[in-house]
Amino acid sequence: MKVICDRAALLNAINVVSGAVASRSPRPQLGCVKLVATKSGGGSDLELSATDAEVALKLTLSQVDVQKAGEALIPADKLKQIISVEDAEQTLTLQTDGDALEIRGSDARFKIQGYPAAEFPPIPDFPSDASKAKAVMAHPAASLAELISRTIFATARETSRYAINGVLFKRDGKRLEMVATDGRRLALARASLSGGEKDAKAVQCIVPSKALNMLLRLLGENDEPAQIAITDSQAIFSLGTAASPGRALLVTNLVDGAFPPYEDVIPKDQDKRVVFDRERITSGVRRASIFTSEETRGVKMIFSKKEKMLKLSSRTPEAGDSDVDVQMSNYEGDDIEIGFNPTFISDALKVINDQEVIMELKAPNKPGLIKSGNDFVYVVMPVNLQ
Repeated sequence: MKVICDRAALLNAINVVSGAVASRSPRPQLGCVKLVATKSGGGSDLELSATDAEVALKLTLSQVDVQKAGEALIPADKLKQIISVEDAEQTLTLQTDGDALEIRGSDARFKIQGYPAAEFPPIPDFPSDASKAKAVMAHPAASLAELISRTIFATARETSRYAINGVLFKRDGKRLEMVATDGRRLALARASLSGGEKDAKAVQCIVPSKALNMLLRLLGENDEPAQIAITDSQAIFSLGTAASPGRALLVTNLVDGAFPPYEDVIPKDQDKRVVFDRERITSGVRRASIFTSEETRGVKMIFSKKEKMLKLSSRTPEAGDSDVDVQMSNYEGDDIEIGFNPTFISDALKVINDQEVIMELKAPNKPGLIKSGNDFVYVVMPVNLQ
Protein backbone atom coordinates (compact mmCIF):
# COMPACT_ATOMS: atom_id res chain seq x y z
CA MET A 1 0.00 0.00 0.00
CA LYS A 2 1.19 3.51 -0.83
CA VAL A 3 -1.03 6.53 -0.34
CA ILE A 4 -0.46 10.30 -0.37
CA CYS A 5 -2.95 11.90 2.02
CA ASP A 6 -4.14 15.40 2.83
CA ARG A 7 -2.83 15.61 6.42
CA ALA A 8 -5.66 17.73 7.86
CA ALA A 9 -8.37 15.47 6.41
CA LEU A 10 -6.50 12.37 7.59
CA LEU A 11 -6.13 13.74 11.11
CA ASN A 12 -9.82 14.61 11.28
CA ALA A 13 -10.77 11.10 10.13
CA ILE A 14 -8.43 9.48 12.67
CA ASN A 15 -9.80 11.66 15.48
CA VAL A 16 -13.34 10.54 14.63
CA VAL A 17 -12.63 6.85 14.06
CA SER A 18 -10.53 6.65 17.24
CA GLY A 19 -13.78 6.98 19.18
CA ALA A 20 -14.46 3.32 18.34
CA VAL A 21 -11.02 2.09 19.40
CA ALA A 22 -10.97 -0.06 22.53
CA SER A 23 -9.20 1.73 25.40
CA ARG A 24 -8.44 -1.56 27.15
CA SER A 25 -8.61 -5.01 25.63
CA PRO A 26 -6.66 -8.27 25.76
CA ARG A 27 -6.88 -8.20 21.95
CA PRO A 28 -4.35 -5.61 20.71
CA GLN A 29 -6.05 -5.54 17.30
CA LEU A 30 -8.99 -3.71 18.93
CA GLY A 31 -6.60 -0.88 19.77
CA CYS A 32 -5.83 -0.40 16.09
CA VAL A 33 -7.17 1.40 13.05
CA LYS A 34 -7.45 -0.62 9.87
CA LEU A 35 -6.45 1.20 6.69
CA VAL A 36 -7.65 -0.04 3.30
CA ALA A 37 -6.51 1.84 0.18
CA THR A 38 -8.40 1.25 -3.07
CA LYS A 39 -8.01 2.63 -6.57
CA SER A 40 -10.53 2.39 -9.38
CA GLY A 41 -11.75 4.28 -12.40
CA GLY A 42 -13.91 6.37 -10.09
CA GLY A 43 -10.93 7.63 -8.08
CA SER A 44 -8.96 6.79 -4.95
CA ASP A 45 -10.24 6.11 -1.44
CA LEU A 46 -8.71 5.35 1.93
CA GLU A 47 -11.02 3.52 4.31
CA LEU A 48 -10.37 3.77 8.06
CA SER A 49 -12.06 1.32 10.45
CA ALA A 50 -12.02 0.70 14.20
CA THR A 51 -14.04 -1.34 16.68
CA ASP A 52 -14.13 -2.13 20.39
CA ALA A 53 -16.33 -5.19 19.74
CA GLU A 54 -19.42 -3.22 20.81
CA VAL A 55 -19.31 -0.29 18.37
CA ALA A 56 -17.64 -0.27 14.95
CA LEU A 57 -16.99 2.70 12.69
CA LYS A 58 -15.84 2.85 9.09
CA LEU A 59 -14.95 6.15 7.35
CA THR A 60 -14.10 6.71 3.70
CA LEU A 61 -11.54 9.43 2.94
CA SER A 62 -11.39 10.72 -0.63
CA GLN A 63 -8.69 13.42 -0.21
CA VAL A 64 -6.02 10.87 -1.10
CA ASP A 65 -3.92 9.70 -4.03
CA VAL A 66 -3.62 5.91 -3.94
CA GLN A 67 -0.51 4.91 -5.79
CA LYS A 68 -0.69 1.29 -4.66
CA ALA A 69 -3.73 -0.44 -3.18
CA GLY A 70 -3.34 -2.39 0.03
CA GLU A 71 -4.19 -2.53 3.72
CA ALA A 72 -2.64 -2.21 7.16
CA LEU A 73 -3.62 -2.64 10.81
CA ILE A 74 -1.88 0.00 12.93
CA PRO A 75 -2.08 0.98 16.65
CA ALA A 76 -4.37 4.00 16.82
CA ASP A 77 -2.51 5.95 19.52
CA LYS A 78 0.81 6.14 17.67
CA LEU A 79 -0.85 6.76 14.32
CA LYS A 80 -2.83 9.67 15.75
CA GLN A 81 0.21 11.05 17.56
CA ILE A 82 2.37 11.07 14.44
CA ILE A 83 -0.27 12.65 12.19
CA SER A 84 -0.85 15.31 14.87
CA VAL A 85 2.79 16.33 15.32
CA GLU A 86 3.45 16.61 11.58
CA ASP A 87 1.44 19.85 11.58
CA ALA A 88 3.78 21.67 9.19
CA GLU A 89 2.97 19.23 6.37
CA GLN A 90 0.15 19.62 3.87
CA THR A 91 0.45 16.01 2.72
CA LEU A 92 1.88 12.80 4.18
CA THR A 93 2.85 9.57 2.44
CA LEU A 94 1.73 6.29 4.01
CA GLN A 95 3.44 3.12 2.79
CA THR A 96 3.36 -0.41 4.16
CA ASP A 97 6.45 -2.50 4.83
CA GLY A 98 5.13 -5.94 5.72
CA ASP A 99 2.85 -5.40 8.73
CA ALA A 100 4.52 -2.06 9.53
CA LEU A 101 3.52 1.36 8.24
CA GLU A 102 5.94 4.09 7.20
CA ILE A 103 4.76 7.70 7.40
CA ARG A 104 6.84 10.26 5.53
CA GLY A 105 6.80 14.04 5.53
CA SER A 106 9.24 16.41 3.85
CA ASP A 107 11.85 16.08 6.61
CA ALA A 108 10.78 13.15 8.80
CA ARG A 109 10.07 9.42 8.60
CA PHE A 110 8.21 7.28 11.11
CA LYS A 111 7.72 3.52 11.17
CA ILE A 112 4.96 1.92 13.26
CA GLN A 113 4.84 -1.81 13.86
CA GLY A 114 1.38 -3.18 13.14
CA TYR A 115 -0.48 -6.48 12.87
CA PRO A 116 -1.70 -8.60 9.96
CA ALA A 117 -4.78 -6.80 8.57
CA ALA A 118 -6.66 -10.11 8.38
CA GLU A 119 -6.74 -10.22 12.21
CA PHE A 120 -9.12 -7.24 12.36
CA PRO A 121 -12.72 -8.29 13.14
CA PRO A 122 -15.06 -7.97 10.14
CA ILE A 123 -17.54 -5.07 10.23
CA PRO A 124 -21.05 -5.82 8.90
CA ASP A 125 -22.16 -3.97 5.78
CA PHE A 126 -25.43 -2.12 5.54
CA PRO A 127 -27.97 -4.79 4.52
CA SER A 128 -28.58 -4.62 0.79
CA ASP A 129 -31.61 -6.84 1.25
CA ALA A 130 -34.19 -5.20 3.53
CA SER A 131 -35.61 -8.62 4.41
CA LYS A 132 -32.45 -9.32 6.41
CA ALA A 133 -33.34 -6.58 8.91
CA LYS A 134 -36.30 -5.96 11.19
CA ALA A 135 -36.57 -2.44 9.77
CA VAL A 136 -34.81 -0.28 7.18
CA MET A 137 -35.52 3.45 6.92
CA ALA A 138 -34.05 6.75 5.77
CA HIS A 139 -34.07 10.18 7.39
CA PRO A 140 -32.23 13.50 6.83
CA ALA A 141 -29.04 13.65 8.87
CA ALA A 142 -29.78 17.06 10.41
CA SER A 143 -33.17 15.92 11.74
CA LEU A 144 -31.68 12.70 13.13
CA ALA A 145 -28.97 14.75 14.86
CA GLU A 146 -31.65 16.95 16.45
CA LEU A 147 -33.52 13.91 17.77
CA ILE A 148 -30.33 12.58 19.36
CA SER A 149 -29.36 15.98 20.84
CA ARG A 150 -32.83 16.39 22.37
CA THR A 151 -32.66 13.07 24.22
CA ILE A 152 -29.14 11.81 24.86
CA PHE A 153 -28.43 14.32 27.66
CA ALA A 154 -31.13 12.65 29.78
CA THR A 155 -29.61 9.15 29.71
CA ALA A 156 -28.28 7.58 32.90
CA ARG A 157 -24.52 7.89 33.38
CA GLU A 158 -23.90 5.14 35.91
CA THR A 159 -26.58 2.66 36.84
CA SER A 160 -27.10 -1.07 37.16
CA ARG A 161 -30.22 -0.68 34.99
CA TYR A 162 -28.44 -0.98 31.66
CA ALA A 163 -31.60 -0.28 29.65
CA ILE A 164 -31.54 3.41 30.63
CA ASN A 165 -27.86 3.78 29.71
CA GLY A 166 -29.09 4.07 26.14
CA VAL A 167 -31.81 5.82 24.15
CA LEU A 168 -34.99 4.10 23.06
CA PHE A 169 -35.32 4.21 19.27
CA LYS A 170 -38.90 3.57 18.13
CA ARG A 171 -40.39 3.55 14.64
CA ASP A 172 -44.13 3.19 14.17
CA GLY A 173 -45.37 3.84 10.65
CA LYS A 174 -44.07 7.25 9.59
CA ARG A 175 -43.38 8.35 13.18
CA LEU A 176 -39.91 8.14 14.68
CA GLU A 177 -39.44 8.64 18.44
CA MET A 178 -36.38 8.73 20.65
CA VAL A 179 -36.70 8.60 24.43
CA ALA A 180 -34.15 8.81 27.25
CA THR A 181 -34.38 8.82 31.04
CA ASP A 182 -32.14 8.59 34.09
CA GLY A 183 -34.98 8.00 36.53
CA ARG A 184 -35.26 11.67 37.56
CA ARG A 185 -36.13 13.15 34.16
CA LEU A 186 -37.29 11.96 30.77
CA ALA A 187 -36.82 13.48 27.32
CA LEU A 188 -38.90 12.50 24.29
CA ALA A 189 -38.37 13.81 20.75
CA ARG A 190 -40.43 13.01 17.65
CA ALA A 191 -40.12 13.40 13.89
CA SER A 192 -41.89 12.18 10.77
CA LEU A 193 -39.77 9.85 8.71
CA SER A 194 -39.01 11.13 5.22
CA GLY A 195 -40.34 8.60 2.77
CA GLY A 196 -41.50 6.32 5.56
CA GLU A 197 -44.37 3.92 5.00
CA LYS A 198 -47.56 4.87 6.83
CA ASP A 199 -48.33 1.25 7.68
CA ALA A 200 -44.77 0.11 8.37
CA LYS A 201 -44.47 -2.45 11.15
CA ALA A 202 -43.60 -0.99 14.56
CA VAL A 203 -40.09 -1.70 15.79
CA GLN A 204 -38.06 -0.49 18.75
CA CYS A 205 -34.62 -1.00 20.25
CA ILE A 206 -32.25 0.62 22.76
CA VAL A 207 -29.14 2.21 21.23
CA PRO A 208 -26.11 2.76 23.54
CA SER A 209 -25.19 6.34 24.41
CA LYS A 210 -21.60 5.87 23.24
CA ALA A 211 -22.72 4.94 19.73
CA LEU A 212 -25.15 7.87 19.55
CA ASN A 213 -22.49 10.35 20.67
CA MET A 214 -20.27 9.08 17.87
CA LEU A 215 -23.14 9.23 15.39
CA LEU A 216 -23.93 12.80 16.45
CA ARG A 217 -20.37 13.79 15.60
CA LEU A 218 -20.71 12.20 12.16
CA LEU A 219 -24.09 13.66 11.27
CA GLY A 220 -23.28 17.36 11.39
CA GLU A 221 -25.97 19.81 10.30
CA ASN A 222 -26.48 18.87 6.67
CA ASP A 223 -29.41 17.19 4.94
CA GLU A 224 -27.55 14.28 3.44
CA PRO A 225 -29.44 11.01 3.76
CA ALA A 226 -28.94 8.76 6.76
CA GLN A 227 -29.85 5.12 6.12
CA ILE A 228 -30.85 3.18 9.25
CA ALA A 229 -31.20 -0.59 9.64
CA ILE A 230 -32.32 -2.41 12.79
CA THR A 231 -31.56 -6.12 13.18
CA ASP A 232 -32.17 -8.46 16.10
CA SER A 233 -28.92 -7.44 17.82
CA GLN A 234 -27.53 -4.36 16.05
CA ALA A 235 -28.31 -0.93 14.65
CA ILE A 236 -26.49 0.10 11.46
CA PHE A 237 -26.23 3.68 10.20
CA SER A 238 -24.92 4.55 6.72
CA LEU A 239 -24.27 8.21 5.91
CA GLY A 240 -23.52 10.15 2.78
CA THR A 241 -25.32 8.46 -0.09
CA ALA A 242 -28.53 6.59 -0.69
CA ALA A 243 -26.46 3.51 -1.49
CA SER A 244 -23.99 1.57 0.64
CA PRO A 245 -21.25 2.20 1.38
CA GLY A 246 -21.57 5.92 2.07
CA ARG A 247 -18.92 8.17 3.54
CA ALA A 248 -19.41 6.62 6.99
CA LEU A 249 -20.81 3.42 8.44
CA LEU A 250 -21.55 3.00 12.15
CA VAL A 251 -22.53 -0.37 13.61
CA THR A 252 -23.50 -0.84 17.24
CA ASN A 253 -24.71 -3.69 19.40
CA LEU A 254 -28.06 -2.96 21.01
CA VAL A 255 -28.66 -2.68 24.75
CA ASP A 256 -30.37 -5.71 26.28
CA GLY A 257 -33.30 -5.15 28.61
CA ALA A 258 -36.71 -3.55 28.70
CA PHE A 259 -37.04 0.24 28.55
CA PRO A 260 -39.34 1.69 31.23
CA PRO A 261 -42.99 2.28 30.13
CA TYR A 262 -42.33 5.94 29.38
CA GLU A 263 -45.90 6.79 28.33
CA ASP A 264 -46.97 6.23 31.95
CA VAL A 265 -44.43 8.77 33.19
CA ILE A 266 -45.71 11.69 31.11
CA PRO A 267 -48.34 13.52 33.21
CA LYS A 268 -51.72 14.10 31.59
CA ASP A 269 -53.51 16.17 34.25
CA GLN A 270 -51.38 19.30 34.65
CA ASP A 271 -53.61 22.27 35.57
CA LYS A 272 -51.04 25.09 35.52
CA ARG A 273 -49.62 26.29 32.20
CA VAL A 274 -46.83 28.82 31.80
CA VAL A 275 -45.48 30.39 28.62
CA PHE A 276 -41.96 31.86 28.73
CA ASP A 277 -39.62 33.60 26.35
CA ARG A 278 -36.85 31.02 26.02
CA GLU A 279 -33.98 33.45 26.41
CA ARG A 280 -35.51 35.05 29.51
CA ILE A 281 -36.14 31.81 31.37
CA THR A 282 -32.72 30.44 30.35
CA SER A 283 -30.99 33.54 31.73
CA GLY A 284 -33.10 33.49 34.90
CA VAL A 285 -32.35 29.85 35.72
CA ARG A 286 -28.64 30.33 35.02
CA ARG A 287 -28.40 33.34 37.35
CA ALA A 288 -30.53 31.84 40.10
CA SER A 289 -28.43 28.67 40.17
CA ILE A 290 -25.22 30.46 41.22
CA PHE A 291 -25.80 29.71 44.91
CA THR A 292 -26.63 26.04 44.62
CA SER A 293 -24.29 23.32 45.85
CA GLU A 294 -24.10 19.54 46.18
CA GLU A 295 -26.21 19.78 49.32
CA THR A 296 -28.63 22.47 48.08
CA ARG A 297 -29.05 21.54 44.43
CA GLY A 298 -32.48 23.10 44.05
CA VAL A 299 -33.77 26.43 42.85
CA LYS A 300 -37.06 27.60 44.34
CA MET A 301 -39.61 28.76 41.78
CA ILE A 302 -42.62 30.83 42.88
CA PHE A 303 -45.21 31.36 40.14
CA SER A 304 -47.47 34.38 40.70
CA LYS A 305 -50.55 34.67 38.49
CA LYS A 306 -51.40 38.22 39.62
CA GLU A 307 -47.94 39.62 38.85
CA LYS A 308 -47.34 37.30 35.86
CA MET A 309 -43.91 36.84 37.39
CA LEU A 310 -41.70 33.88 38.23
CA LYS A 311 -39.46 34.45 41.25
CA LEU A 312 -36.41 32.20 41.35
CA SER A 313 -34.14 31.92 44.36
CA SER A 314 -31.31 29.81 45.74
CA ARG A 315 -29.40 29.90 49.01
CA THR A 316 -26.25 28.37 50.37
CA PRO A 317 -25.80 29.40 54.02
CA GLU A 318 -22.00 29.59 53.92
CA ALA A 319 -21.82 31.29 50.49
CA GLY A 320 -24.79 33.58 49.84
CA ASP A 321 -28.11 33.77 48.03
CA SER A 322 -29.71 34.95 44.80
CA ASP A 323 -33.16 36.22 43.80
CA VAL A 324 -34.15 36.61 40.15
CA ASP A 325 -37.47 37.76 38.61
CA VAL A 326 -38.54 36.46 35.21
CA GLN A 327 -41.57 37.86 33.37
CA MET A 328 -44.03 35.19 32.19
CA SER A 329 -45.65 35.68 28.78
CA ASN A 330 -48.76 33.92 30.02
CA TYR A 331 -49.89 31.98 33.09
CA GLU A 332 -52.98 29.82 33.60
CA GLY A 333 -53.80 28.28 36.99
CA ASP A 334 -53.29 28.97 40.69
CA ASP A 335 -50.05 30.18 42.24
CA ILE A 336 -47.52 27.48 43.06
CA GLU A 337 -44.14 27.14 44.77
CA ILE A 338 -41.92 24.30 43.56
CA GLY A 339 -38.22 23.38 43.43
CA PHE A 340 -36.20 21.95 40.55
CA ASN A 341 -32.59 21.02 39.89
CA PRO A 342 -31.53 24.00 37.70
CA THR A 343 -29.17 21.85 35.64
CA PHE A 344 -32.06 19.64 34.61
CA ILE A 345 -34.06 22.67 33.50
CA SER A 346 -31.12 24.25 31.66
CA ASP A 347 -30.33 21.00 29.84
CA ALA A 348 -33.81 20.99 28.32
CA LEU A 349 -33.75 24.69 27.40
CA LYS A 350 -30.47 24.21 25.51
CA VAL A 351 -32.07 21.85 23.00
CA ILE A 352 -35.17 23.98 22.35
CA ASN A 353 -35.02 26.22 19.29
CA ASP A 354 -38.49 27.81 19.50
CA GLN A 355 -38.73 31.28 21.00
CA GLU A 356 -41.60 30.24 23.27
CA VAL A 357 -41.26 27.55 25.93
CA ILE A 358 -44.25 25.97 27.66
CA MET A 359 -44.07 24.63 31.22
CA GLU A 360 -46.92 22.69 32.79
CA LEU A 361 -47.24 21.97 36.53
CA LYS A 362 -49.58 20.22 38.95
CA ALA A 363 -48.30 20.35 42.55
CA PRO A 364 -45.03 20.88 44.49
CA ASN A 365 -44.50 17.13 44.76
CA LYS A 366 -45.51 16.29 41.17
CA PRO A 367 -43.31 16.29 38.05
CA GLY A 368 -43.10 19.33 35.80
CA LEU A 369 -43.48 19.21 32.05
CA ILE A 370 -41.58 21.30 29.47
CA LYS A 371 -42.78 21.34 25.86
CA SER A 372 -41.67 22.76 22.55
CA GLY A 373 -44.26 22.37 19.82
CA ASN A 374 -45.57 18.84 19.36
CA ASP A 375 -42.15 17.24 18.88
CA PHE A 376 -40.40 17.66 22.25
CA VAL A 377 -41.64 16.67 25.70
CA TYR A 378 -39.52 16.77 28.84
CA VAL A 379 -40.56 15.46 32.25
CA VAL A 380 -38.58 16.51 35.33
CA MET A 381 -39.07 15.50 38.95
CA PRO A 382 -39.14 18.27 41.60
CA VAL A 383 -36.65 18.47 44.47
CA ASN A 384 -37.31 18.98 48.17
CA LEU A 385 -36.15 22.45 49.22
CA GLN A 386 -36.44 21.85 52.98
